[in-house]
Amino acid sequence: MANPKKRLSTNADGDFFVDSTCINCDACRQLAPETFADSGDYSFVQTQPNTDTQRRHAFRALLACPTGSIGTLGPNEAKQVKEDFPLLLANGVFYCGFNSPLSYGGNSYFIQHPGGNWLVDSPKFLPYLVSRFTALGGIANIFLTHRDDIADAARYAAMFGARRIIHRAEMDSVPDAEVVLEGYEPTELSPGFLAIPTPGHTQGHCVLLYGGRYLFTGDHLDWDRDAGRLDASQAYCWWSWQEQTTSMARLGTYDFEWVLPGHGQRAFLPADVMHREMACLVDRMQQE
Repeated sequence: MANPKKRLSTNADGDFFVDSTCINCDACRQLAPETFADSGDYSFVQTQPNTDTQRRHAFRALLACPTGSIGTLGPNEAKQVKEDFPLLLANGVFYCGFNSPLSYGGNSYFIQHPGGNWLVDSPKFLPYLVSRFTALGGIANIFLTHRDDIADAARYAAMFGARRIIHRAEMDSVPDAEVVLEGYEPTELSPGFLAIPTPGHTQGHCVLLYGGRYLFTGDHLDWDRDAGRLDASQAYCWWSWQEQTTSMARLGTYDFEWVLPGHGQRAFLPADVMHREMACLVDRMQQE
């Protein structure tokens, strides 16, 4: 729980606050951008929520915060809001919430599918999430985009008997993975589920394209809220920016409508607009 004694002085006066344990992972700003903002070093409450909807969004952010850095001075409604998670985004695709500090606050996702459910990267391992995943039909597959966002995948795999999927170049982070992707060509893991290697951020980074619409991008691609465009981070590229640029150009040949990142803002655009956005992003990357 957040500590009022560690409350950041930049918080707007009122009920909600962020304390000094914040790691600036961006999760709260994704969920409640009307309340939380970026100081450059951490998140803070820029404007107190003043409607029921804004307050619910702020409590979602409180629950998703990986370090428990968000608190309230008054009544805590987190117990009721907890039931929003996993948060339905569209057509059986959910954002898990409860981001893990083990993945530096990375987002994870759940796909409900008649052929077996999928977890993409991992949230915190919590009894509440276990019960919700169970109610939704369990987990058959856990797709791990890369080494940074493993978090509690092993515990979920053991609980549900799920197979973990990761690229060989990332295997030192999951040496006992049940499915190992080889090489750098796309691999159909199951009908409608395509693993696309995107080396760059890390050597074996991969994205998952589901149903030709939903792209789970790990740390390869996200949406820049401020600039209003697709983005990739050179500052957080751990292996090769040149390779990430090449990977981005290849990825731009695919059709998709949703960008669902591990870090950064998600986005939904028509496929033709997404193609144009991808082309513009590749042009910018080539010039950096």
